[in-house]
Amino acid sequence: MLSDAQIQQYQQDGYVIPDFRLSEEEIDEIASAHDRLLAKHPEFTDYCPAVLAFDTWFLGIARHPEILGMVQQLIGEHFALWNSSFFAKPPRVGTRTPWHQDGEYWPIRPLATCSVWIAVDPATTENGCLRIIPGSHRRRELGQHDFNGANGLSLPLELRRGEFDESQARDIVLERGQVSLHDIFLIHGSEPNHSEHPRRGMTLRYMPTTSVYRRDLAGSRPAGSPQAGGASSRKGPLAMSERTLYLMRGQDLSGENDFRIRA
Repeated sequence: MLSDAQIQQYQQDGYVIPDFRLSEEEIDEIASAHDRLLAKHPEFTDYCPAVLAFDTWFLGIARHPEILGMVQQLIGEHFALWNSSFFAKPPRVGTRTPWHQDGEYWPIRPLATCSVWIAVDPATTENGCLRIIPGSHRRRELGQHDFNGANGLSLPLELRRGEFDESQARDIVLERGQVSLHDIFLIHGSEPNHSEHPRRGMTLRYMPTTSVYRRDLAGSRPAGSPQAGGASSRKGPLAMSERTLYLMRGQDLSGENDFRIRA
C-alpha cells in the first residue's frame, strides 16, 4: 500500500514510484506473453495500444490485488480498467514519444485516469525511460497540442513548448518489476532508445466510475491532428470506440458506463 507521504507526492507531483514491485516470475510471464503477442502480430514490435484486444491473459496483471489497492488509494473505491497497452523500445530504435498529456487522446468525460506503468525491463535514461514534468497536472486542463507528422515519433500530437518548462523534466528510472503511477493531466514523453538494451513497459489505465467512457467521442479526431490521422481514427480491435470496460472495484457511480465484463 502507498504511504501517506506517497499519496501526497502523487497529489503534488502527479506521479509516484511505490515500494511495491512485481516478482521475477510475474515479470517473466509478462515478457513471455509479450513474445507470444509479437509472434502473431509483429506489427506491434514498438507499440501495441490495446493488448487486451488480442490476449486477455494480460487482464490477470490488471487484477493484481496490490496494484488495485494502490489505485484505490489514489482515485477511490469505484473504478474500472478501460485499457492496457504495451510500449516496447528495441535496442537502438530511434522512436521518441513527444511531450503530451494523455487526456488529449482519450474519450473520457470528465477526464480522469490513473495510469500504472510496469517496467518489464529496466527503464533508464539511456534506453528511453519515461520523462515527466512534476506538478504539471495541477492545472487540471489540457495544454495546446499540435500535429507533428515527423518520422520516428510514437504519437502524432506534441504539446507546444510554451506550455511547459522542459528544464524541470525528471527521468522515471525503474528497475525490472518496479512500477510508477501517474495522472491523466501529467505532461510526459520519452527519448529514443540509444542503448543496446530493450525497454519494455506495460501500462494499465484505470478510471473512476464518476467518469464516463464516451464511445460517441472515441471516433473523433484529436484536436490539432489531420482528419485522417491520430489514435482515435483507428478501426477494428484497436479502435477506442471498441475498448472493453472492466469494472474492477465498486460500482458505476455515473450510471452511464457500458461495462461489457465485470472483472
